[in-house]
Amino acid sequence: MITILFFAQLREQLGCEKLSLEITTPITVAKLRLELIRQYPHWAEFLNSGKLLFAINQTLAKASQQINTGDEVAFFPPVTGG
Repeated sequence: MITILFFAQLREQLGCEKLSLEITTPITVAKLRLELIRQYPHWAEFLNSGKLLFAINQTLAKASQQINTGDEVAFFPPVTGG
């Protein structure tokens, strides 16, 4: 089982803050994103944004990084300060 979190504007667009997903083998962030789009096709336009950032266990990650059972994965848009 992995925990998936959505933050900021993305959370509002998806209408979802958190969900759990059962995985039987490690997958990459990119494959997780495709699986979420398969399960929730109406999320495609938001999850396909080339600007999304990812974190695994609160550490920034690349789309090619592996996710293992028990991990927490976060999707969020870039944040700017000022």
